[in-house]
Amino acid sequence: MPDYGQHLRFGSFLTPAAADPSTVVDLAVLSERAGLDLVTIQDHPYQPRFLDTWTLLTWIAATTDTVAVSPNVANLPLRGPAILARSAASLDRLSGGRVELGLGAGAFWDAVAANGGPRRSAGQSVDALVEAISVIRALWSDEHGAARVDGEHYSVLGAKRGPAPLHDIGIWLGAYGNRMLAVTGRHADGWLPSAFNAGPDRLGAMTERVDEAAHEAGRDPAAIRRLYNISGAFTDSADGSFLNGPPRVWAEQLADVALLHGTSTFILGSDSAEDLERFAGEVAPQVLDLVDAERNAT
Repeated sequence: MPDYGQHLRFGSFLTPAAADPSTVVDLAVLSERAGLDLVTIQDHPYQPRFLDTWTLLTWIAATTDTVAVSPNVANLPLRGPAILARSAASLDRLSGGRVELGLGAGAFWDAVAANGGPRRSAGQSVDALVEAISVIRALWSDEHGAARVDGEHYSVLGAKRGPAPLHDIGIWLGAYGNRMLAVTGRHADGWLPSAFNAGPDRLGAMTERVDEAAHEAGRDPAAIRRLYNISGAFTDSADGSFLNGPPRVWAEQLADVALLHGTSTFILGSDSAEDLERFAGEVAPQVLDLVDAERNAT
């Protein structure tokens, strides 16, 4: 698969544990100081052990200066798209344009329903996601007149637009199935899978589906940012598995993913300050060097 030539970025994926709120905030600050570009937080609003994601992202944005923030990924069934649109745009304006919007169709339907949300089938959840993207973009638009999206799951019928975000917020979809991959290619600004659900050996076929749908919609696949949630272990020697070895092995494997599949953002899921510092200080620079060398050579 092609390298799309996108600028490489690196981020962290932190656990919003409510029992020790200062830890996740400290890790976010450390992420920025270590040189990472992005801090992301999982979003499970039905989980009482977790801090509310949007409240935490706001706190992190206020505590940092340069790092971008994003839910990874926002739970759509419990966060309606009109509120998501205005929450994201408001925080983007407050933070100086540092917000992105990871978005998911939903899961854990028993927990969603227990907290007052809808219980949807797989097909219904994808339909609702497409409608939600339309609502969000309609409310962010600078078009004149009220916003109108008349959907089965989400509608805005004459809603006033705004606030507009300070910069063009990317909508990144956590997608795995064929239909969700097609939605990503047709409608999203980014694709955000996780390595534990889609290892490097699966990325090729999934990327083809995203690109195929983009072409069908008249879009340039290179305009869709390819992100990847990863995890691993730093060890003295490699065992041949993905991201289990010294930083040089990590860098070589991530550079391969970038060059083979066009992945341009790697987000490390870890609550270890040491691992985040090694990822930012040792792995990321080597990945950049390896990818730049290959791009320059070709």
